[in-house]
Amino acid sequence: MARVPKPDLGKLKLGRKTRPAGTGTEAAATTKTASARPKAAATTKAEAKPKAPRGARFKQLWTAFQMTRKSDPRLVPYLLVAVLGPIAVLVTVGVLIHHVFYLAFVSVLIGLTLGMAVFGRRASKAMFAQVAGQPGAALAILQSMRGDWRVTPVVALTTNQDMVHRVLGRPGVILVAEGSPRRLRPLLGQEKKKVGRLVGDTPVYDVIVGDEEGQVGLRKLQNHFVKLPRNITPKQVNALDTRLSALGGMKVPMPQGPLPKGARVARGGKAPRQR
Repeated sequence: MARVPKPDLGKLKLGRKTRPAGTGTEAAATTKTASARPKAAATTKAEAKPKAPRGARFKQLWTAFQMTRKSDPRLVPYLLVAVLGPIAVLVTVGVLIHHVFYLAFVSVLIGLTLGMAVFGRRASKAMFAQVAGQPGAALAILQSMRGDWRVTPVVALTTNQDMVHRVLGRPGVILVAEGSPRRLRPLLGQEKKKVGRLVGDTPVYDVIVGDEEGQVGLRKLQNHFVKLPRNITPKQVNALDTRLSALGGMKVPMPQGPLPKGARVARGGKAPRQR
């Protein structure tokens, strides 16, 4: 019979137990990290902004359509031509080449796309026509711009309805003034000093809305913002937004869109009254 070799007791270390890798403190830390992940995910979902109710987008489009149709009687004919024109042409071609269903589907997509493009342009023209020449017209454009623009209305105001609005975005801080350039320059200078103390090296731009030399027209205001360089990151935008909230505005109750014609701002920053 073969002899079984006896273990060398001298090489064995008594009183110690070997632990498999990944046990003990490391395993506990791994378990805590793994358990923390679902909590973090749940917190992120809880902090997420609530979704807009269904049909809200359609209601906005319908409201915009009704407002545009009142000021633009040619809106409906233009929309009919834009939507039905491609459908009629492509369906006719489909009948001739025996591909009716395919071209009908394509024509509907093209018609809807053209219709939305025409509606957007006519709605923009109608909006500019309604607000042009009224106090607060620039504010109406600023509040309707797409993108992450933090608009603080009426940070400076005169009794003659000259006003300055503050906009925060990726380019930095933009002060938008509308009214008389002679009365606006002192206001812009004061606001630049206030903002400069808080934002440090962040660029501060000033824009006077108007049609004179050195000014930005109302129709070109949004394009002017888009062309500005991106100087700061989104995180810096959030940090600056917190700082600038200390300045706030003049707390003047402003109506939606431009101010009514004939309205004046009383002394002491009171709300404008409509006559």
